[in-house]
Amino acid sequence: MMQDSLRTILRAVRDGHLAVEDAHRDLQAVSPLETLPFATIDHHRASRTGFPEVIFCAGKTAAQAGAIAARIWDRSGLLLATRADDEHAAAIRAAVPGARHNPLARTVSAGALPPASGRPVVVMTAGTSDLPVAEEAIETVRLHGEPVVRVADVGVAGIHRTLAHRETVAEAGVVVVVAGMEGALPSVIGGLTPAPVIAVPTSVGYGASFGGLTALLAMLSSCAPGITVVNIDNGFGAGVAAARINALRRSGVDSGSGSDSIAGEENACA
Repeated sequence: MMQDSLRTILRAVRDGHLAVEDAHRDLQAVSPLETLPFATIDHHRASRTGFPEVIFCAGKTAAQAGAIAARIWDRSGLLLATRADDEHAAAIRAAVPGARHNPLARTVSAGALPPASGRPVVVMTAGTSDLPVAEEAIETVRLHGEPVVRVADVGVAGIHRTLAHRETVAEAGVVVVVAGMEGALPSVIGGLTPAPVIAVPTSVGYGASFGGLTALLAMLSSCAPGITVVNIDNGFGAGVAAARINALRRSGVDSGSGSDSIAGEENACA
């Protein structure tokens, strides 16, 4: 929306329909930064990265989240807020009519980039308890316009559950693997697909999981190549990375078929 406004102003100047002084005045209305008493909103982020600034609600009051959301929505027509509790969600939905609240993902969203076709981003969880983080990733991928498939509760404690979805994994453009406990699932998936694998450790687990640190270290130490690891419980970061990678693959960087690309190659630790 902001890019359209800038183009309209520049074309009007070019065509002689708008004086330079008037264009300068109009450009002030689409300034890249908007300063509030509690926030400085970066309205040009969508121009640089393809997606507007995202609101991290934790630590913000409901009123602050609602005020920021209203301004982002007005300028971009696209909104994502993460780690939103019920009060945050109520304030944002009041400020942005039609905004959607996903309580499991703890997100509030409005609008979306145009949906794409092609290989999906597959988001897998080791357990049902990992679903909140996975849902955050799924909401993020959807808003970026990328197709997404959810595969839930297929951890290595029952490896047959994992292997039952091998065909889905083979057709993925990117696989996001969300796991707590010992964090072993990304290594298994990394040995089944040529697609990039983004591993998300979660804080799910008993005492020795140390709030996700055990899963994080296990994923960082994986002997399966092609695995990238994000921070503990960071479904949003994984979703952004997966959406961007998938968009690049769809644009022609990757032309092979997932099922044809799987080789019987074994990856061993050095």
